[in-house]
Amino acid sequence: ALPELVRKRVETRLTQYCLKRVPPYVRNQVRLEFQIRGNHLTLFEERPSMRDPKTWIKHNVAQFRYNLEKNEWTLYWRDRNQKWHLYADLLPTKKFDELLEELENDPTGIFRG
Repeated sequence: ALPELVRKRVETRLTQYCLKRVPPYVRNQVRLEFQIRGNHLTLFEERPSMRDPKTWIKHNVAQFRYNLEKNEWTLYWRDRNQKWHLYADLLPTKKFDELLEELENDPTGIFRG
């Protein structure tokens, strides 16, 4: 599991990121949220289902993994078969914001197509 201080820091940062990425006037059409499980943080987008607008469909965008021994973060992307892969264009880093910046810029188009 994530150390409490690390968890609070990334929760705050990801909450800010999600709010910035989705303006209030479209939040009834799209949401950007995250889930923490152990040392993994998964960022996902949700949109209403075409068949049933009351049901929201979840699409994973990226995953951040924390290595407790090295105090480093790595970034992962998900393929069409729902398998996670290490994002090779960015080395592990102690600075979580570097991962968010890479995700935001998305130079390879792998996160948002």
